[in-house]
Amino acid sequence: MEIRKGRKEDLPRIGLLYSQARRAMGEAGIDQWQNGDYPNETDARKDMDQGRCYVLEEGGEVLAVACLAFGHEPTYDEIEGEGWERDDLFYGFLHRIAVAPEAKGRGAAGLLFDELKRQARDRGVEVIRGDTHRDNKPMQRVMDKAGLACRGVIHVEDGTPRLAYEAVLRPGAKEGK
Repeated sequence: MEIRKGRKEDLPRIGLLYSQARRAMGEAGIDQWQNGDYPNETDARKDMDQGRCYVLEEGGEVLAVACLAFGHEPTYDEIEGEGWERDDLFYGFLHRIAVAPEAKGRGAAGLLFDELKRQARDRGVEVIRGDTHRDNKPMQRVMDKAGLACRGVIHVEDGTPRLAYEAVLRPGAKEGK
């Protein structure tokens, strides 16, 4: 499996991955991505335009997608609970992760987090963050396995709560799984 930046020709497949993820979460009773058509190809196109869309590909087939970004995420400004370990205003974060049904259980989401950590180290960024719905146990396990710890609850743009995760990358250290 290889990670690369998303390309315009990937948009139909990315749209399908997002649709499959919405359906799978709905069937699992997870109330995440269930209101409307978010995320979709338009969101992926915006991520591409900003250089933030990454795909995981194997044998020419896109198996996973994520927005891998660096900067400041406004929804992370206020956190309930333990709080962030570090007050960094510039950090790495992943959003809009979707994995093809045939790639689930093969470490695809973990590879995307590994890429986030690698890019963070390359940029000298020591903090990475992510969030997910309280009922999204598979993503919680992925973040835990990737070395992120639950630090509390944030609220996304529509006001719904999300579990907030963070890892502090020690300079020169290789974080394990």
